[in-house]
Amino acid sequence: MKEQILTLQDIEEAARRIAPYIFHTPLLRAATLDPILGCEVYIKPEMLQVTGAFKFRGAANAILSLPEEARKKGVICVSSGNHGKACATVGHLTGTHITVVLPEDVPHTKIDGVRRMGGEAVPAPRPYEKRMAVARQLMEEHGYTMVHAFEDPHVMAGQGTIGLEVLEDLPELDTIVVPVSGGGLMSGISTAVKGKKPSVRTVGAQAANSDGFAASWRAGKKVRITSEPTIADGLTCSAPSEPDYSIIKKNVDQFITASEENIQEAMRLVAGEVKLLAEPSSCVGIGAFLGGDYHPAPGEKVCFVLSGGNWDVDQIGKVFNHEPVEAVL
Repeated sequence: MKEQILTLQDIEEAARRIAPYIFHTPLLRAATLDPILGCEVYIKPEMLQVTGAFKFRGAANAILSLPEEARKKGVICVSSGNHGKACATVGHLTGTHITVVLPEDVPHTKIDGVRRMGGEAVPAPRPYEKRMAVARQLMEEHGYTMVHAFEDPHVMAGQGTIGLEVLEDLPELDTIVVPVSGGGLMSGISTAVKGKKPSVRTVGAQAANSDGFAASWRAGKKVRITSEPTIADGLTCSAPSEPDYSIIKKNVDQFITASEENIQEAMRLVAGEVKLLAEPSSCVGIGAFLGGDYHPAPGEKVCFVLSGGNWDVDQIGKVFNHEPVEAVL
């Protein structure tokens, strides 16, 4: 793979590499959502993936691509939860020691997911820069290799296999809607989709309270915004980084955002109509449609990627009961 360049070939190679480890998650037709969202609705449920989120794809491709010597020394990552759990699981399967630097206030289910797979969970302040500083110090002390959650091209390629699967299952797809935080998922999916079928519309979705990519897309250049707390704890984004921004600028047609209220309503809708438990970060696309931030054409075939389902069950219960839920920054 060329440094910081992602190609369709990279994603196709990743698909072959990780095939023995991942699930080809189903593409669900959610017809009961059609009149609510105004389009022909399809759901890609990555909460059914190994570790309960899409992150396993990228983690598997990145760690399996490392030289044996690097895997013996160990791998470290900075994560809000899902990427760490994914790396820990790959580490368990490959005999690789994994250290995960997590926010101190991350939902307990994400910490438990790391430790259950034999990973070492290191709590650190939530601001990303502070967690990364902790990780760099541990890299210097132990010789760990960093597997970055969204800037690593191998991680992006692994996430891009979702796009290949969607097009395999629905060749007549019109639009794909993808949650965006750091941009690794959208970088991979948009590269795969535009490489296979350029006519498909690629739409990034963010929480309106932390929409650094959407703000940059609107401005036509990278900008930094002041994030507000959001229930979508896996999608906080004050500013885009490279190489994700350049890939997304090239391949993504539109960005949409969802309010906190519409994210929660989308969670209830997915549970009630599709019978899936989706974490808030998964639901920003559907939430944005509920808020009218996208106007689909009649009969438009739209696939919503639900990125994961790793959230504390008691907090999900509060959402379903319309009770207050604490947002994070």
